[in-house]
Amino acid sequence: MENTQIAQQAATQSNGHLRVLLALISTYIVFAILLNSVGTVILQSISSFGVSKTSASTLEGFKDIPIAVVSFLFAAYLPKFGFKRAMLTSMLIVASTSLLMPIVGNFMMTKLLFLSVGVSFALVKVSVYALIGKVSHSKTAHASNMNIVEGCFMVGVLMGYWLFAMYIDPDHPESMQWLSVYWLLAGICMANFLLLWSTDLPEDKHESEQVSGNSFASMLKLAWLPFVVMFVICAFFYVLIEQGVGTWLPTFNNTVLNLANHISVQITSIFAACLAIGRLSAGVVLRKLNWFPFLMICLFSMAGLILLVIPMAPENTGGELIQSWSAVPLAAFILPLVGLFMAPIYPAINSVVLSSLPTHQHAAMTGLIVIFSALGGTLGSLTTGMIFEHFDGQTAFYFMLCPIVILVISLSIYKKLLPAAHAD
Repeated sequence: MENTQIAQQAATQSNGHLRVLLALISTYIVFAILLNSVGTVILQSISSFGVSKTSASTLEGFKDIPIAVVSFLFAAYLPKFGFKRAMLTSMLIVASTSLLMPIVGNFMMTKLLFLSVGVSFALVKVSVYALIGKVSHSKTAHASNMNIVEGCFMVGVLMGYWLFAMYIDPDHPESMQWLSVYWLLAGICMANFLLLWSTDLPEDKHESEQVSGNSFASMLKLAWLPFVVMFVICAFFYVLIEQGVGTWLPTFNNTVLNLANHISVQITSIFAACLAIGRLSAGVVLRKLNWFPFLMICLFSMAGLILLVIPMAPENTGGELIQSWSAVPLAAFILPLVGLFMAPIYPAINSVVLSSLPTHQHAAMTGLIVIFSALGGTLGSLTTGMIFEHFDGQTAFYFMLCPIVILVISLSIYKKLLPAAHAD
């Protein structure tokens, strides 16, 4: 009888954890669509609002700077505020600004939208990463859950490209028709709000009672651990690469490869698909291979692919935009494959650093992850945008080789500084 009760309790707990993971994944997918629409919105803002590439690139800052600021100020206090309450608040904020987008319909409202998305995502990411630690009972489970959640995030990114492309008028890409997608996104936000509301999240009351004025200082002390310092450097340069490529790939397709706006956005979904496939499969691969040599292979493969594909990009003669998939050059299909090798890096280094720390420090550590990821994303987009504006698209994408080299060096130092139990 006792064994039966134990088995029933284990089954109930397992089902509860699955429900929590479902809620975390669905919330992450919503923000994947909104956050990574910035590349599409940059392209459409240039067409619809008549802004320059440099001005459009500031949208990344309106998204990422609030992520960094909110994470810096509030990440350590979220256990006390409540992870569920933080996620519900975030969904209400983005639902409201999504409703305003088609009503107001100008570049300033676009900035406000991404500002609200940034503030909300800071709360969501800290909550999600902290809750992954609470439903994972081993390092293997943590790495697996992290890759699943981050992989589903990229599935959301993939969905977003096609969702936005559906609302772009191929005959009049400068029209405001694309803003109608935000009515649908507002509805998705509210549906996810209801799912979160009805899900019991594993919040630790004892942990929240321990959160005090010293929590902020604890996060700063955490930032000075040598292996944490190297981790944030790695995270910074990884996101610089990912956001630089992901944000400007639609514009690269349009201005360098001469693809029509809707095809430029749709074909960028290959990049998101590769990120999703790479992250979902990384959990399996990393159970058999050591994480460090695997990530080195990924980085060298990324560099090799860039060096191979960029010279293949045909010279844009300023002729008629390509409207047919049969006329799309081969480079447009191959370049997004860089995402396949890029994909495992971020969740792998995040899992290693989080599993090196006790669970009560995960919220503070996630705050540091979010801060430096946001700063890296902003710098990557701005730098790529400026090179795009003053040189050309090929030069902008060749620039990605510099942070790849820095990341190879940083990861090597990071591995050496890790606690012995987690270096392997």
